[in-house]
Amino acid sequence: MAVNIVLETIKKRRSIRSYRQEQIQEAELQAILEAGQYAPSAVNQQLWHFTVIQNAALLAELNTSAKEAAARFEDEHVQKLGKNKRLNIFYGAPTVILVSGREGALLVGADCAAAVQNMLLAAEALGLGACWVNLTVFAFAGDKASYFKQRLQLPEGYQPLYSVVAGYKKAAAVAAPVRKGKVVSYVR
Repeated sequence: MAVNIVLETIKKRRSIRSYRQEQIQEAELQAILEAGQYAPSAVNQQLWHFTVIQNAALLAELNTSAKEAAARFEDEHVQKLGKNKRLNIFYGAPTVILVSGREGALLVGADCAAAVQNMLLAAEALGLGACWVNLTVFAFAGDKASYFKQRLQLPEGYQPLYSVVAGYKKAAAVAAPVRKGKVVSYVR
């Protein structure tokens, strides 16, 4: 079988958690956002909204609020992350894309997840680092939820679901871990 650049990008993509401070170029950002908009969606609804956050002070506020809410969450692993004083949930990335979905829309969580995956693959194809971060949503479950929704100008009726951090990698990505076996069944 011939080498396919899409399949190679999928295999090469890793979650990057260490970034240089310089901001990504506008053309790179737009390419990532466009990739997200070309994701499949149930009944072609496209009921996602992307909020680009490149303000370091606001990212620090979101980090603090998300961790405070996570520290009170009932899951032990999430609590541990929230209480980790050294953890920056955005890993120091200069760009965060908050992915929100229209409340009550058909399968909007899956639609937004597909958009996130497209953005992660686009970042890899551009030579950027990226990571899917779920802890961001805790900032919208805490005391400052309304404040953040207003500050980020989220459209009415949209709920933050996921976020993508992006930036220039500090170091080369590690090789992919061995894939688990016996995850496919065939009925022919």
